[in-house]
Amino acid sequence: MYLNCHSYYSLRYGTLSVEKLVAEAKRNGIPSLTLTDINNTMGTIDFIRECRLNNIKPVAGVEFRDDENKLLYTAIAKNNAGFREINEFLTWHNLNDASLPPCPPVFSNAYVIYPFQSELPRKLKENEFAGIKPEEIRKLISSKFRYNQSQLVAFQPVTFSEETDYVLHKHLRAIDNNTLLSKLTESQLASPREKLLPPDLLCIAYEDYPQIIRNTEKLEEECSIDFNYNTVKNKQTFTGSRYDDKILLEKLTYDGLGYRYGKSDKEALKRVKHELEVIDKLGFSAYFLITWDIIRYSMSRGFYHVGRGSGANSIVAYCLKITDVDPIELNLYFERFINPKRTSPPDFDIDYSWKDRDEVQDYIFKRYGEKYTALLGTISTFKDRSIFRELGKVYGLPKEEIDSLVDEPSADINKNTITEKMFYLGSLLMNFPNIRSIHAGGILISEEPVTSYTALDLPPKGLPTTQFDMYVADEIGFEKLDILSQRGIGHINESVEIIMENRRLKIDVHQVKKFKQDEKINRRLYNGETNGCFYIESPAMRGLLKKLRCNNYLSLVAASSIIRPGVAQSGMMREYIKRFHDPDNFEYLHPVMKEQLQETYGVMVYQEDVIKICHHFAGLDLSDADILRRAMAGRFRSKKEFERIQGRFFENCRERGYPDELTQEVWRQIASFAGYAFSKAHSASYAVESYQSLYLKTYFPVEFMVAVINNFGGFYRTWVYINEARRCGGKIHLPCVNNSFYKTSVRETDIFLGFVHVLNLESRVADAIVENRQMNGSYKSLEDFVQRIHIGIEQLVILIRLDSFRFTGKKKKQLLWEAHMLLGKSSDEPRNNLLFYERSREFKLPDLEQSEIEDAYDEIELLGFPVTVNSFDLLKTKYRSNIFATDLLKHVGKTIRILGNLVTIKNVRTVKKEWMHFGCFLDARGEFFDTVNFPDSLKKYSFKGYGVYLILGTVVEEFGFPSIEVKKMAKLPFVKDPRY
Repeated sequence: MYLNCHSYYSLRYGTLSVEKLVAEAKRNGIPSLTLTDINNTMGTIDFIRECRLNNIKPVAGVEFRDDENKLLYTAIAKNNAGFREINEFLTWHNLNDASLPPCPPVFSNAYVIYPFQSELPRKLKENEFAGIKPEEIRKLISSKFRYNQSQLVAFQPVTFSEETDYVLHKHLRAIDNNTLLSKLTESQLASPREKLLPPDLLCIAYEDYPQIIRNTEKLEEECSIDFNYNTVKNKQTFTGSRYDDKILLEKLTYDGLGYRYGKSDKEALKRVKHELEVIDKLGFSAYFLITWDIIRYSMSRGFYHVGRGSGANSIVAYCLKITDVDPIELNLYFERFINPKRTSPPDFDIDYSWKDRDEVQDYIFKRYGEKYTALLGTISTFKDRSIFRELGKVYGLPKEEIDSLVDEPSADINKNTITEKMFYLGSLLMNFPNIRSIHAGGILISEEPVTSYTALDLPPKGLPTTQFDMYVADEIGFEKLDILSQRGIGHINESVEIIMENRRLKIDVHQVKKFKQDEKINRRLYNGETNGCFYIESPAMRGLLKKLRCNNYLSLVAASSIIRPGVAQSGMMREYIKRFHDPDNFEYLHPVMKEQLQETYGVMVYQEDVIKICHHFAGLDLSDADILRRAMAGRFRSKKEFERIQGRFFENCRERGYPDELTQEVWRQIASFAGYAFSKAHSASYAVESYQSLYLKTYFPVEFMVAVINNFGGFYRTWVYINEARRCGGKIHLPCVNNSFYKTSVRETDIFLGFVHVLNLESRVADAIVENRQMNGSYKSLEDFVQRIHIGIEQLVILIRLDSFRFTGKKKKQLLWEAHMLLGKSSDEPRNNLLFYERSREFKLPDLEQSEIEDAYDEIELLGFPVTVNSFDLLKTKYRSNIFATDLLKHVGKTIRILGNLVTIKNVRTVKKEWMHFGCFLDARGEFFDTVNFPDSLKKYSFKGYGVYLILGTVVEEFGFPSIEVKKMAKLPFVKDPRY
């Protein structure tokens, strides 16, 4: 009877969550329910499970609509094969960007229901019906179905359950159509009658036509769908048989064992044997082999990778070179993540350079087949500020009012009848699905065609993508493989290439054991000299490294997790540092904390620590502890299940006689990890990559910094890295047409900035400059350049103002005269196809003045920062502080004045909801120092944008790390550009 139900996965149309839809059906005593969301099946997996939990028979299908929102037909699956047919039909049209036809193909295992109308698109096939709504019954008497209702079914669309749902629906439709609420047309809206009516009330509408009821009930009886939620859906074998997988995995692992540990390491051999037994027993051999296959391919292509995730706990993964984390060195327990109670394999996150990731993805799709491979989708939901922006447009509010509402929603000026409605509707819309998108890197490799479970989209990425997200994938039994891109890997990879080019040295960055024992590298880590190094370059991380006196790999592993917001915000980061400095002067919360967390001074730092405490302190079993782990990693969404485990945690603690205060404090520390916790293996993977960066910066600093500059995406802006390159001994040169490439390059220690940094310079021009120079040699003069390059006067002026023709020995103003004489106002029409060149006349010009200040302003305008002078040279004031960053520890407790060039600001809200800022500056020597601006000081002396500041403040020190508590500060003005 209910063949056309919409959930809120009918995006910007439906108003009912799957849970609410099923609950309403149960409340009304409805035995069978059909979910037919508009042009998608993203909610089906959840729907089937929810129906089974509530003893309702689930039926699945899709409502097909065209681009104009016109209902074409509804397809309903007879069984799982029919569901796949429907998914494949929808997928084909999505992947080929084709309009849906007025009639679908003849499905073997699915029914099709057309809307009741005077003219159907074709004569109905055996599996096709017309669906008649209760309000359309009166039209039956004048239709061709008057005497024969054998292909008519009752069709009551369900979109709402109460009046407010219709109001919400109207707003969603206005958002979807990007129109004012008042301009919505009837064709853009659902009928207000689309409610879940009780069965007896619905039957009354069709009482004069009992055959329609019988047809509908028969159709429902013949349809059924279900999935096994307890089996792994990933590709089951790599070689074709589980036995062959087992043999191959053993061979590859033992080969790798010799590479990693040598042939006589008994502990490693024992652990390898144990892991291989467990992996085979649980059927995970194929998952490891597929991951190995991807790594093998990428290494054959010369791509650098970092393997992380919980799979890094495995010595097998280490031997297969999936990861560079030695689980024996770190005492990582395999059973934490693969144990008999776990049905899914450990997850692997494989990071590649942003330049290589797409090629790796392409290999995976071609190797395992597009039919069985898909990128993982994600669902963007309506969130706080975005809701106000969307609703503001629906009500026609000016942008200024919307901005004000977003920035200060509680301000009196933003309180009126319209905003009251917006707040109310916003509360209803919160966390509603909004648009389908693409996961950062998740890939599914399935045993069955992926369309057995979902239809596929084709986002801008250009590869088939599931309509459901990672939570649904996990629920149905998929374990995603994350193939991610990362700028940190990009600069490591490019460093190796630049070193080879500049020094003719081949570098192996996988010698991590050697790096860990290198005194120079560990001294750099200890001193916080980490600018440009992956994950350890931010002001907060540099401060933590110094506070922890971090000078070895193991302490860096801990620091990589301690810096995460969960530990930091709970106050446990400071507690950890305090206990590190005074390990004999603190008390453990409980003996179990000492027993399980002695390595981390009783502080929970890793996901494993939380699992240990939940298991040993509160008595939770490992499966419940694993659910907690996944919840902390943001991979588990069942609030009911989480609340059940939370209740069991407190109940078990009461049974064990723990005081309530103790239980509450332990749970507070656990809860602070939500969404932020790293596994120890994950932190270790990050620390490996950090050590590789540290090695390159220690021994090849100039090449390393050039690679960092070229990969962008670091913590700091480009000018900060250029400053660091100069500190490392590099000589910085402005872009030059005879020396620069599109990206920044280095020859010995001479660094030539790339054309990519020049604002408004077209990439076409930059590429042409390099290509022509490589083919025809260096440019001899401005005139020679103009004859060879298709360039307009505006682009040429940009290059001249950046002194890119300094090889001519002429001043910029003289070159500007020549440029206008050569080109005038011409566009970039070709000039190099002339048979003969006529040399231009040379003019004797008076000596034109050019100052450093003018050059600096040209650089600021065209690069965003000065190069030939530093920002301190541009100050109006002659005052220069005689205190620098390296002097701060000598002045602890004293009030000082210091000049600093603002690098970055971190904004933090206090408990009183006031803002305080943590500033990071460079002094006149290019050294970092940090400031704290408390709310009282900040109200009087706020930041005024980037530039040089005079700071008055007190030097404070915490665990050996100095900073300045700001009393007063002022942004200092630059001298004016003399040309204006």
